[in-house]
Amino acid sequence: MSPQRRHLDLFAISILLILCLGWGFQQIAIKLAANDIAPTLQIGLRSAFAATVLLLLMLRSEGLKLFSDGTLKAGLLAGLMFGVEFLFVGEGLVHTSASHMVVFLYTSPIFTALGMHFIHPDERLSRSQWSGIALAFIGVCIAFLGSGNSEGTSLLGDAYALAAGATWGFTTVVIRGSKLSEAPAVKTLFYQMAVAAVLLIGAAFLMGNGAMNWTPETTINMAFQAVLIALASYLTWFWLLKRYLASRMATFVFITPLLGVVFGVLILDEVLTANFVAGGSLVLLGIFLVSAKDLLNRRKAKRISEALDS
Repeated sequence: MSPQRRHLDLFAISILLILCLGWGFQQIAIKLAANDIAPTLQIGLRSAFAATVLLLLMLRSEGLKLFSDGTLKAGLLAGLMFGVEFLFVGEGLVHTSASHMVVFLYTSPIFTALGMHFIHPDERLSRSQWSGIALAFIGVCIAFLGSGNSEGTSLLGDAYALAAGATWGFTTVVIRGSKLSEAPAVKTLFYQMAVAAVLLIGAAFLMGNGAMNWTPETTINMAFQAVLIALASYLTWFWLLKRYLASRMATFVFITPLLGVVFGVLILDEVLTANFVAGGSLVLLGIFLVSAKDLLNRRKAKRISEALDS
């Protein structure tokens, strides 16, 4: 019997806030080191580090039979999609700002909800979720109108960012619809990191972006990305998912793109156009409506119950 998951307490909220700060900052970290190591190569290197550590953990717990559980095919597919997602992220950051990247990347719950709607009958979209998708679509169109009107952004870069969000969302659908949904989190994360490492490092060198300039600042930056983002943050997220309600956590992570935009403006001096602010606001509202279905339903049920009892 699976353990009962709890509502968020002060400890969980504190950890989630730290995770959101890290995830909101990671696009800025990639941008800061882009002159020394190409973004795609950065993500490939950090994925290789994480995959190595995860492999050692699995060998310790499962031994040489770690791939005999029937998850290999689904794992390779999820890993390929994860790698493609971050290929879009890496190349997108070359053509657009970190602020644009983080907002469009976090449209992923919308694509997950759409995919689950057509695959799982018990996860049909509600009216509020369809409204959220419509708002997000309108927001993307408005935000795209401003692409290229400010320095460091372009329609191509924003398109890469949106494609990354879509790939991330559909990767979640693949994981939930396969044996990976029952696999240990460490194994699922290993598949993603291992395939991404091979794909991204190979792609960087094939595109002529294999040069690396290891300054002290770049070394610290890459250590932050590899240890804290690619490894610790994801393992911590999965650990929390086993103990707390996923719906509460998903809506809390909604603040990540907001933090990413703030970091981009304060640290990288990125300029936000009126179109992007208006469109991005609609996108974030749409994401909230799609992600907060369970939370809104519980609050509605609670109000009905209180009304009946009064």
